[in-house]
Amino acid sequence: MSDTSTLLPLKNPAPRAGLSAAQRQAVDGALASFRDAAGALLPILHAVQDALGYIPEPAVPAIAQALNLSRAEVHGMLSFYHYFRTQPPGKHVIQLCRAEACQAMGARALEAHAKGRLGIDFHATTADGEFTLEPVYCLGNCACAPSVMIDGDVHGRVDAERFDALLVETQEARP
Repeated sequence: MSDTSTLLPLKNPAPRAGLSAAQRQAVDGALASFRDAAGALLPILHAVQDALGYIPEPAVPAIAQALNLSRAEVHGMLSFYHYFRTQPPGKHVIQLCRAEACQAMGARALEAHAKGRLGIDFHATTADGEFTLEPVYCLGNCACAPSVMIDGDVHGRVDAERFDALLVETQEARP
């Protein structure tokens, strides 16, 4: 990224075609907060995803122009980090730990069960929009492996039976 003196002023807004009012507000807020920071792209992407749950495709040109980057550079960051989503997530986000401790304690079997039970692969959402399944590479719960995080809540020692029970609890608790 170039030095901040070459950034476009906020008074000269980047293209916003295809963004809803809420999406424009999230992108503009992120740009206003972080555009002058060193390494601004990651904090901006995090802020947009925190606000919207994902980074809409039409936000890419706006972010690129505001930071004097190419669209390819922004896409490169989005595709490199598995954390970022470019599609809206399901109502509930399930993250399965794939780190070594969880793998050693049965995470591969849990992964196969979860994919089969939900009928989706990683980075996908069930047809009813209820669940999104994502890999994560450590939840910091290694002593209780394998671990999953559902809507921000970490659960340890999860096997197929417990996974199914957690799905039911999640649907019942958060309508």
